Amino acid sequence: MYQVGHYGGALLAYAPLGTIVALWGHAEVAIVGGLVCVALSTLPDYDHRLPLIDHRGPTHTIPFALLAGAGLAALSAVLVDASSAFADAGFVSFAFLVGFASIGSHLLVDALTPMGIRPFWPISRRRYSADLTTAANPFANYGLLGLGIGAVLTGTAIVVAFG
Repeated sequence: MYQVGHYGGALLAYAPLGTIVALWGHAEVAIVGGLVCVALSTLPDYDHRLPLIDHRGPTHTIPFALLAGAGLAALSAVLVDASSAFADAGFVSFAFLVGFASIGSHLLVDALTPMGIRPFWPISRRRYSADLTTAANPFANYGLLGLGIGAVLTGTAIVVAFG
């Protein structure tokens, strides 16, 4: 998929997490988490710019999603200045989930295309594809963006109503 489709996929994947965090009274953290999730959602496609790395190769795997989550968690552990160890653990866990959801959403969106992904590489070379749409399909890309925005707006309405 293209950039806009990945943004929509990231919003769709992140909306439940952001809604829960906002309902717990951390709306600002939820907003920043959403921005980070969207910003990282195209990270796997930087493989286009890397020599010796195939497109939809190592950067389009579950291990890469775990690595991105761990990297964001480690960065947040260095940057967070919380008043309690519990708050630190919660924030670091949240950062991990944001990183994992961002890359995970990328994998799910790319799995909609005929090219698919090999999410379990290097353990398995099996390719997974729903073969629903081409990556260049503007209807699919903007449809995903619309679904993502709709999910975030639904979460926002829930927070306003019950928060």
